[in-house]
Amino acid sequence: MSQTGKTPSDSAVVTRYLVMPQQANPQGTAFGGAIMGWIDMVAAMAAERHCGTEVVTAGIDSLSFKAPIRIGDHVVLEAAVNYVSRSSMEVGVRVTREDPTTGDRQIATTAHLTLVALDKDKKPTAAPPIVPQTADEKRRYENARLRVQQRKERLKQQTQETRNPNLETRNKAQ
Repeated sequence: MSQTGKTPSDSAVVTRYLVMPQQANPQGTAFGGAIMGWIDMVAAMAAERHCGTEVVTAGIDSLSFKAPIRIGDHVVLEAAVNYVSRSSMEVGVRVTREDPTTGDRQIATTAHLTLVALDKDKKPTAAPPIVPQTADEKRRYENARLRVQQRKERLKQQTQETRNPNLETRNKAQ
């Protein structure tokens, strides 16, 4: 099946939330779990826009909390597909906190998630290729390609260690 590629901007998603007291800890900062839920949602929206099918989150490859988000802050989430394998897509998400009274903005969280395109039977299906256009999109694509390669190597090593538990013990002893 021939598929036409899409650019990252074709499926990019930007959304906003307001941090409310029920989403915060006693120190008045947003729970990491609340931010993670928003990240997962916006990543899924970008992936669905890219492939035109349902998606499922296969993993969160990285998640870095860089600055606290406080009650009353506006939270801006930006998601874009960085890389596509056959059925899996890496989606990058940037979370920015914005003070609504001053307009000050600060990157609060970044994440990279892997999502898989599903067909009507909930089985993995091919996603359209990604066609990066700008220098930033090309940089994100190349960085994602390297992360995907590293993830595959880690999985291969973990599989080998699972099949041969003595291998891990021998490697640690060396």
